Amino acid sequence: MAVGDEGLPRLIALPSDWTPLVLASASPRRRDLLASAGLRPEVAPSDVDESLFPGEDAFAACERLARDKARAAAAPRRRGVVLAGDTIVVLDGEALGKPADRAEAAAMLRRLAGRTHQVASSAALLHVASGQLVSGVDVSDVEFSPLDDARLERYLAGDEWRDKAGAYAIQGEAGDFARLVSGRLDTVIGLSLGLVERLVPRLVAELVA
Repeated sequence: MAVGDEGLPRLIALPSDWTPLVLASASPRRRDLLASAGLRPEVAPSDVDESLFPGEDAFAACERLARDKARAAAAPRRRGVVLAGDTIVVLDGEALGKPADRAEAAAMLRRLAGRTHQVASSAALLHVASGQLVSGVDVSDVEFSPLDDARLERYLAGDEWRDKAGAYAIQGEAGDFARLVSGRLDTVIGLSLGLVERLVPRLVAELVA
């Protein structure tokens, strides 16, 4: 069950006519987070280039990508609501994406070691029939312990770093050296349920305006 800002379990309620709810992501982490909040969407990943534009602010890019993914997933549909998200690890204003290989993962983790960085997690809700779209981004701070070569190699020996922004998953083995300093843990995992909950009444308001 989802845990809210107040530390109590919380489910997310959607209007009854928002069906189907479509998750524009193949991420099992986002799917599991939504299930913990009582939401079981259809899964329809969208094919969007996740590259940042030259000079683009990392936090703005995170929200833009969620909006782009929502539009792409909604394009072939006539009804329902699409939920899309994106997660970016930011160090000194620079976005660290998903590593292409083990060497790049090692380089990212060495840069993050012993420092505090930000994790931006965006969400976008798009009402297919009307085209109304709302979005936002939440940011959490994560601190890494120092990583010596032996500790780093032990982590890289597994596959957890694959397909992860910043080359780590705080809910997994990386929890041994990554600590949430401020914000929400679900933001770091890949989808802020609090943000999704805040977007629902915003989209409702757009639909009745």
